[in-house]
Amino acid sequence: MQTTILEQRDISHPEYIRLPSPGSRCALTGLTRSTLAELVVPCKANGEKPPVKSLVLKKRGATRGIRLINYDSLIDHLRTLETVFAK
Repeated sequence: MQTTILEQRDISHPEYIRLPSPGSRCALTGLTRSTLAELVVPCKANGEKPPVKSLVLKKRGATRGIRLINYDSLIDHLRTLETVFAK
């Protein structure tokens, strides 16, 4: 008989997070959907170069998908802002 040890995941540190639903905030960071979108989607606000990594999951042929934000990339970016504004 083979025993399997399941790794306990720390839910406070996910690998990816979804954009919150419209009108709500991210449960982990408190940021609004629009603020997170400005950080992950190429737009005028970020010079068409998003500072936070993300990916879109969509089915073949679909026009819409689910945007997943790399949590570590988001936190790293927020920490760089912390040092910039601390001065």
